[in-house]
Amino acid sequence: MTTDRRVLIVYGSRNGSTAEIGRWVGQALRERGLVVEVRDVADAPADLSAYEAVVLGAGVYMGGWHRDARRFARRHRRELGSMPVWLFSSGPLDTSCDEREVPAVPGVARLAHRLGVRGHATFGGRLAQGAQGYVARQILRDGKGGDFRNQDAVRNWARRVAAELTWELTWEPLTL
Repeated sequence: MTTDRRVLIVYGSRNGSTAEIGRWVGQALRERGLVVEVRDVADAPADLSAYEAVVLGAGVYMGGWHRDARRFARRHRRELGSMPVWLFSSGPLDTSCDEREVPAVPGVARLAHRLGVRGHATFGGRLAQGAQGYVARQILRDGKGGDFRNQDAVRNWARRVAAELTWELTWEPLTL
């Protein structure tokens, strides 16, 4: 089923890992017939009225979300509060996300509550050689980097988002 329902996926990513997760989410939504635009929050549209839903994701750094993603959410809080929104975070540099559901960091949990989002997921992160930032370089020097993202988990979550959106489009009340 193809729909005209437009979904904006925006992400805040310092080293590209979250950007790639955003693209995976976008591809899974497209496979379900949704019209999807995937953008870095720095290049996000100023007006969200062309979209029926938004997926906002960000990398977690030092216990907080990427600054640009937080700014996007603040700037668009009224619009986001009136449409279906899902959030995702990336960051744990271990397999914890494959072992259990990892809750949102406190600031993201507050944001989710304020916006009335439909859902949030935390996915493992990636820290590869060449990453920006002093802390990132320290982590890599200590041998604790790597790629802990699970593309199947991301795609499964995105399919649930798509199912919710497409179900809303096809649902008709039963008439007796």
